[in-house]
Amino acid sequence: MRLAYDATALLGPRTGVGVFTAEVLARLAERPGLDVVAYGVTWRGRTGLASELPPGVGLARRPMAARPLRLGWSRTDLPPIEWWTGAVDVVHGPNFVVPPSRRAAAVVTVHDLACVRFPELCTRDTLEYPGLIRRAIRRGATVHTVSQFVADEVVATFAIEPERVVVIPNGVVAPDPHVDGRADPTTPTGLAPGGRFVLALGTVEPRKDLPLLVRAFDLRAEHDPELRLVIAGPDGWGAAALTEAVSASHHRSRIVRTGWVDDHRREALLREASVYAFPSRYEGFGLPPLEAMAKGTPVVATRVGALPEVLGDAAVFVAPQDAEALAAALGQVLDDDEYTATLVARGRRQADHYSWDTTTERLSSLYAELAASGS
Repeated sequence: MRLAYDATALLGPRTGVGVFTAEVLARLAERPGLDVVAYGVTWRGRTGLASELPPGVGLARRPMAARPLRLGWSRTDLPPIEWWTGAVDVVHGPNFVVPPSRRAAAVVTVHDLACVRFPELCTRDTLEYPGLIRRAIRRGATVHTVSQFVADEVVATFAIEPERVVVIPNGVVAPDPHVDGRADPTTPTGLAPGGRFVLALGTVEPRKDLPLLVRAFDLRAEHDPELRLVIAGPDGWGAAALTEAVSASHHRSRIVRTGWVDDHRREALLREASVYAFPSRYEGFGLPPLEAMAKGTPVVATRVGALPEVLGDAAVFVAPQDAEALAAALGQVLDDDEYTATLVARGRRQADHYSWDTTTERLSSLYAELAASGS
């Protein structure tokens, strides 16, 4: 079976979609009987994709310009993916967009519907997703979602038959035994040895509501003079609001913004954090808090979207956009060692339910089923 797979998300700092793409693609490359050819819908990144691919994955080298192609695919079924990849049995778009094809079955992954539920929190490119998803559904694409919550939203929003929506959750990266779990205090991203800190990790964007976390940290920091807040991740759009919130904080000297961090530092920060905070306004899955649980770090999160489904009883949940509730929940975890130990144990058990190997196995089975049926 020959599979075309969109690897565009491998370029640049890895967002959640980038992690999904990397983890699944690496495992697909190792599966016998599966010939994987990657493509990148990007003009500027056309020369950099080859070095990001795992061994065993081919590359469609003819350039693909994102904007004109998206415009065309939203209105017509041309050009087909075979112009770049040659004949394929299945084409998978793991980032909301799947190209038309001549005869291949199509799978499009919808990670969330923020573009529908919270358009004011989205970029112009993201707001194009609903039209592209509708077009793919009309062409017969199967929709893959990473949670039942998103599956239900897809069915309600696009009036697609439920049997054409397949739920296959994300996995979680297992702890790296070669990382000692201590951030290096000699670097700008490190903390003092034994320091206590609240961690937020991921691309800075409005949907993550990190200004709210800054306000909650301010409330908690009044009573906890040693506590710090670490915000790790690259700036996306809307980062100015976070900058403004930090500048207005009474305890800004104890707030660290690291920017992008490599995998080693990410692992160390997740392990060393006293508590992981996830004050998002909407989520289709919630990979960072699940990663924190896998590393043995307690989690405080907002009760929104798929987070209750994914995190189960292993997180402390608060209402969104409530700084006082968030501050109180952080304090509960920071002050009660017995309660925190219970959360950590629950978190490890919850994370054990999610595996990238299982994700890839189930996706491979879906490809085979669609190819065999000619869908």
